[in-house]
Amino acid sequence: MTEPLDLAGLETLGRRLGRSLPPGAVVWLEGELGAGKTTLARALAAGRGAREAATSPTFTLAHRYDTGRGPIYHLDCYRFRRPDEAGALDWEAILRGDLVLIEWPERGGAWVPAPDLRITLTHLDDPDRRAVRLVPSEVVAP
Repeated sequence: MTEPLDLAGLETLGRRLGRSLPPGAVVWLEGELGAGKTTLARALAAGRGAREAATSPTFTLAHRYDTGRGPIYHLDCYRFRRPDEAGALDWEAILRGDLVLIEWPERGGAWVPAPDLRITLTHLDDPDRRAVRLVPSEVVAP
């Protein structure tokens, strides 16, 4: 599914998905720099009931947000120079979370778990809109 969304539409989509994803879901957030991955992660976390607004984990690599359902883990693999750097993360704890959001998953190599939902954001000619493609796990190749 691909649909162009403005910022408000992206936030609405994220909140709706945050409420509807099953416990333990892994979501890959893909797209170029500035495509809206962190904006969408913030909306997903808010829809899930995060007690604080999600921020970019680019420099810290991972953020944890508490909810009444369990923790949300928001990871950003952008700064990894090699996939084996992802091994420094506590994947055992992360995968016990209620929701796992991963930006730049391809940079984490085999350490990154397969997604239940893959979301790709693409810039459009209109700088205020993004194309959004949702691919559920049954379509994602292992």
